[in-house]
Amino acid sequence: MATATQPAPRWMTVTLLLAAAYNLVWGLAVVVRPNLAFDLMGLDRPAYPQIWQCVGMIVGVYGVGYAIAAFAPLRHWPIVLVGLLGKIFGPIGFIQAAAAGAFPWSFGWTIITNDLIWWVPFALILRAAWRANAGAGEPGRSLLSASEAMERAVTSAGATLADLSRERPTLVVFLRHSGCTFCREAMADLRRQRDAIEREGVGIALVTMSNESSARAAAAAYGLDDLPRVSDPERTLYRAFALGRGTLNQLFGPRVVVRGVAATLRGHFVGALDGDGFQMPGAFLVAGGEIIEAYRHRLASDRPDYAAIACTSDACAPDPAPVSAP
Repeated sequence: MATATQPAPRWMTVTLLLAAAYNLVWGLAVVVRPNLAFDLMGLDRPAYPQIWQCVGMIVGVYGVGYAIAAFAPLRHWPIVLVGLLGKIFGPIGFIQAAAAGAFPWSFGWTIITNDLIWWVPFALILRAAWRANAGAGEPGRSLLSASEAMERAVTSAGATLADLSRERPTLVVFLRHSGCTFCREAMADLRRQRDAIEREGVGIALVTMSNESSARAAAAAYGLDDLPRVSDPERTLYRAFALGRGTLNQLFGPRVVVRGVAATLRGHFVGALDGDGFQMPGAFLVAGGEIIEAYRHRLASDRPDYAAIACTSDACAPDPAPVSAP
């Protein structure tokens, strides 16, 4: 079985290059001659051709994405996923508009070449990517215990996670890849709750799959670049803390999609894939090199209360009432 780092079958590369060429040519034609398709089908020209030209530009941009994905389809599967979703929702929107009389049915011929003929190959690429990234597993690779992994995990501050946890209870937050909208939302939540967590004597550390420079830049965008970080591209810590890869429902289920739209509207935009896109996140309170409290996401979109997890520590217990002198 192929993996995400191995070359994909040639037909995938050819398919995506053809899709790229088609989108670029179609998009350029619409930008240069926005009335051409309407004239060929004997339809009235649009009142605002500039809107149609914008559609052409969007289609052309998709072509650039397909060209990038063509050279590593199993790794750049999110581009293929977004493309397939557009090719599914586009025809649905057309049918609704045509049924309402707002658009002529004859224009449906463009749906065949723009959308329908790509459904099967794009779906097959996504199935192969799913198997390569999530279905193959990691047989034969021994796992460290969480305690052992913390002893080996050196942070950007120079100490290990175990050292930090011996100094004071530490909330260790495992993020998804830095381009994930939920990863960015999580860092915004940490920024907002940080004072409350640290007031109770609990530290915070981040674990990412990015290299150190990328992880620092991502944290800096949320004012968290002074927090200790562990760069874990091999996902050694993730596995030691029993954080696995997500299922289709955990990553792309209806609730996840709805939450993703909401997070995006709040400004947490999706970025480039940087790490394993199937990896699930989590948050753990550790003390003395041991896990005290664990939160493992059921869905990629879960939004834990980090302050509540941190306050499992004895540091958050209320001070004892003073005893009156006899």
